Amino acid sequence: MAPSRPHRTVSCQTIDGVTLEAWFWEVTGPAPAIVMTHGLNCVKEMSLEETAEGFQAAGYNVLLYDSRGIGGSGGVPRNQPDPWQYAQDVSDVVTYVSSLPSVDASRILLWGISFGASVTGCAAAIDRRVAAVLMVCPIFKFIRPDKRKTLFAQLMKDRRSQLRGNDPFLLRPFDSKGENPAGYAGSGGPGGKEAYTLMEMALERGHPTFRNRITLQTFHKLAIFRPADLLEEMMDDMPLMMVVPELDAMSFPADQLATFDKLRCPKRLYMVRDRGHVDVLVGTSFKNTMNAMLEFYEEALEGTIEKDD
Repeated sequence: MAPSRPHRTVSCQTIDGVTLEAWFWEVTGPAPAIVMTHGLNCVKEMSLEETAEGFQAAGYNVLLYDSRGIGGSGGVPRNQPDPWQYAQDVSDVVTYVSSLPSVDASRILLWGISFGASVTGCAAAIDRRVAAVLMVCPIFKFIRPDKRKTLFAQLMKDRRSQLRGNDPFLLRPFDSKGENPAGYAGSGGPGGKEAYTLMEMALERGHPTFRNRITLQTFHKLAIFRPADLLEEMMDDMPLMMVVPELDAMSFPADQLATFDKLRCPKRLYMVRDRGHVDVLVGTSFKNTMNAMLEFYEEALEGTIEKDD
């Protein structure tokens, strides 16, 4: 099925009345649909259009949305990513996509990258309307042990301040040294520097709704987020694919593989050689990665992904 038109902007509602803004790539249907979830504090204008267009060209409807409180979506507090809330929002996006005329509601697929991959996996573990889930370089560790004492004290200080009527404390997800107070996502190392550069590029490209700030309380949300535990316990029958970049310095491959190995659902692993967290979907390897993702989705819909014993 060929793409019928370029993407258009749409909006959908969450159960608590927040409007999420999204881009929708449509095909002649009814056809399967892929719901795409971005990384932490990222907006839909950042870097995923080629992937979405690749899925559309293969015959899939695609919806890429801004998370609540981010970009063009509504919701407060602004720029305070909350993974458990986001996982619930994914289900409301699935409900919206299911209602579209071009979509076959029995063939809805989830896709997420980085922090969004971890959120997406948790959503899929509970929302069994979904046919399969694909996680690209998911993050499973968020607060580095040597950062806990200082960070947690800062979190409580900020909460007391807000109770006195002050605004939430805001900071960059990564400073110019590639660091953040949680030690999150390669902070202080090459991964953190890659992330800082990505955010600076977003600012330079003038994405109108992008804000290179998050609340300090974001790290409180991340501290109680345990995606690996939930996936190990609850992901049983749904097909899952994990795409792991060999040189990932933000979510170490060993951490991703350790979680993958514990899963007992029908699953598939794809290693992307000579690629890191930020460039996993670009360059000469992109075509092969896209083909591997499409093959997984096709076989998942056919029911031919084998379950790990």
